[in-house]
Amino acid sequence: MQEKELKKYEEIGNWDFSDIQYIVEQESSWDFYKEIAKYSNKNSLLLDLGTGGGEKVLSLMPEAGMIIATDFSSKMIETANKNKENFPNKNIKFVTMDNLNMKFPNNLFDIVTARHTIIDAVQIYDCLSNNGILILEGVDKFDCWELKTLFNRGQAFNDKISICQKDYEDIKNAGFSKVHLEKIIQYEYYKTENDLLALLLKTPILDDFSELDISSKNQIEKDLFDTYVSTHTTEKGIELKRVLYGIVAQK
Repeated sequence: MQEKELKKYEEIGNWDFSDIQYIVEQESSWDFYKEIAKYSNKNSLLLDLGTGGGEKVLSLMPEAGMIIATDFSSKMIETANKNKENFPNKNIKFVTMDNLNMKFPNNLFDIVTARHTIIDAVQIYDCLSNNGILILEGVDKFDCWELKTLFNRGQAFNDKISICQKDYEDIKNAGFSKVHLEKIIQYEYYKTENDLLALLLKTPILDDFSELDISSKNQIEKDLFDTYVSTHTTEKGIELKRVLYGIVAQK
């Protein structure tokens, strides 16, 4: 993992967006946690990659025999263990681990899940049991494209192929027998400028946005932000078009 990225998430320390006020309208019916529920049961051994502060895995992950949840930020795992105190009956263990340097035996897990994080498809394939399932939700290249185009930068902005296509090809090439890709379009409406700003400061949608202070002296960046807000404000809030994707693959 890049040292700069790790430092950022160590400083953030959680993946809780509950203070950001927004509503979501999704065109696709695909749902990450519903997909997991289709394949998991009370005996499943499940690995969740890039779990952040455990906010989602603790509250939304369906029934499983045991869940191992990992993140490359030790600060995030510290937060996850604190959050776990509110879920005493959840059979889950949080571990600090790099997704690209996994430390598990082969053929161990029934299900591997990954949401909005990078993966190594070969390492996941190796640690899955026979007929094991990978369930992935990712953020695609064209996510928040109007915003990225305005700022002329952003996550995967200059990539030659979309992230969903790369993940799909990597998973196929790793040896998975069945791979299904679902493209997801959703619209998020942020109640205020500060709510949208809070999202951009916490996520990598715009590269290095957290290092800029658009509220004070960096007038060029503030002008761009104000332009986006003025042109995308609706009765529902400030609109942000999200382009995501889901993948379900069987070993």
